[in-house]
Amino acid sequence: MRKGKKEIARKIVYGAFAILKEKTKKEPLEVFESALENVGPSLEVKPKRIGGATYQVPMEVKGERRIALAIRWIIGVARKSKGKPMKQKLAEEFINAAKQHGSCYKEKRRHAQDGRSQQGFCQVCVKLKFSFIRFNVFFVRLRARPRLQRPV
Repeated sequence: MRKGKKEIARKIVYGAFAILKEKTKKEPLEVFESALENVGPSLEVKPKRIGGATYQVPMEVKGERRIALAIRWIIGVARKSKGKPMKQKLAEEFINAAKQHGSCYKEKRRHAQDGRSQQGFCQVCVKLKFSFIRFNVFFVRLRARPRLQRPV
């Protein structure tokens, strides 16, 4: 939806679902759900600043963000292709994503590759966090010790 034009977006999506029903002979929502499931990323890299250095740390993608990214990638790829109506391009992208083909599936694989290539930094981040936690626990224990009283 661009600039709040909800009715136009609704027509495009329902038109794409009608095309999906014609081409696949399946329920369009099943194809849509399998497309989102196939395209949604499981890992993404996020920058973490630790000790003056910034590391790209792989993190698991939560449910809502995973769906949002999948929809964003599918719509983006459909907008880039030229020469057909938007509802037809969107239907083709849903079919390709459900079959694990196409540009949006390549985008998911690229994100997964980025996450796997940065897994060494995941260990660095975890080790630094645990050492910081151990330091804090040690410091709290030192402060919590009862003081010895001097004999009077």
